[in-house]
Amino acid sequence: MLSSLRARLWLTYLLLILVILGAIGGSLLLFGIRYSGYIQAENKLRVAASVLDTRLADLPSWQIAVIQRAAERIDANQKVRVLLLSGSGEVLVDSRAGSAPGFVGLRPPFHVQTEAQITPLFLRDASGNQWLYRIASLADGSYLMVAIPRPKINLSLQGLLADEFLLAGFRAGAVALVLSLILVGVMGWWIASPLRRMAAAAGAVARGEFKPIPLEGPGEVQQLARSFNEMTNRVQIGQKSQRDFVANVSHELKTPLTSIQGFAQAILDGTASTPEGLQQAASVIYSEAGRMNRLVLDLLTLARLDAGTANLKREPLDLGALLRGAAEKLIPQARDAQVDLRVDLPPLNGILGDEDRLAQVFTNLLDNAIKYTGAGGRILLTARQTAEMVEVSVADNGPGLSPEDQAQIFERFYQADKSRRGGGSRGVGLGLAIAREIVQAHGGTIAVASAPGKGSNFVVRFPVVRSEDAALARRTK
Repeated sequence: MLSSLRARLWLTYLLLILVILGAIGGSLLLFGIRYSGYIQAENKLRVAASVLDTRLADLPSWQIAVIQRAAERIDANQKVRVLLLSGSGEVLVDSRAGSAPGFVGLRPPFHVQTEAQITPLFLRDASGNQWLYRIASLADGSYLMVAIPRPKINLSLQGLLADEFLLAGFRAGAVALVLSLILVGVMGWWIASPLRRMAAAAGAVARGEFKPIPLEGPGEVQQLARSFNEMTNRVQIGQKSQRDFVANVSHELKTPLTSIQGFAQAILDGTASTPEGLQQAASVIYSEAGRMNRLVLDLLTLARLDAGTANLKREPLDLGALLRGAAEKLIPQARDAQVDLRVDLPPLNGILGDEDRLAQVFTNLLDNAIKYTGAGGRILLTARQTAEMVEVSVADNGPGLSPEDQAQIFERFYQADKSRRGGGSRGVGLGLAIAREIVQAHGGTIAVASAPGKGSNFVVRFPVVRSEDAALARRTK
């Protein structure tokens, strides 16, 4: 039962409420018991003082013996000790003279109380017992004192339930406990309900059902629900990407496998029996097998980059020399395609990275630009640097990319030029995906800015290598 969050919250709130109510109730109980005893004692003293005023009013002060007997009778009836004191504090009459010790420190000036005053006054006798008392002044200058032993606390259940003040406190505590339990239940439901919905949604995700969770409950629970919705969205995207990946790989392998199988069958059944036919079949099989090999190598590269297991070197390199080398290798290809390839590079700071992998990135960008720009087009390889970044740009004046193509150009197997599908010189749509992974592995970014009919500009940014980074790379090389 206590394994659920709601039960634990309920128990926590209940214990907290019980502790608070117990502390407050205990304090009020002790105060109430003591205060109730004092009230009863004060009422008793007040009544006794009133009776004494009435009975002793007509007795002359010199008839001490008469007053003594009257005080003893009142004491026997009211259970209140009666004393008559002179103005100097001498005890003239004591209803318990001889049976109870005298009072200590009973001397003027006396604190005379009025009827409206209920603050208790305490006095100790010679045996150390405390008495609650009241003093009133008489017309002849003497003082009338009534006293009662300090009330003892009655902790019996019958005594507690008989006290109206305490009974009202018990009732208020019971009502507060019931209301607190209701509040605890409401708060537990308020906090636990979004979590239960989240648990149900997680179970639905496990079954392949993706439903967003409403943002309800406390702020922390809403943040958890927001993160859960983002996670499920990423899971959906990941599953779709995985399905598309399998479909694209199957599609890319199907065409070369069909060609290989067809020409191999032609060799086996004698259809390609002439030297020219055999040469053509072997050429196609070799070409398609090479395409499959490149596809598999690209997939392995992507898998290693995704897993972080690709063996990337971290050494200082001359970015300007790397860019010029990549452009020089493709000048013959650009010349054959009748494309003007130009390089405009200022002196560049070095970066830390893998020279072969970065050469693969810029070779891919230049190769794509040459293929898609078309005859008579222009390609410009430029770079600029700041204190923190080096930015490399590959711009062309080709047909450009639509906003849809720009959003997906770096996805695996995506090809912006659908008309090139099935052509012998086409790629498989992994080059830019690999380029992005390599750039990100070097702490950089790659992006494209384009518009239909206005060409494309691929921009790669790398952090500038600091002198201490370069020195560390040389020492660990």
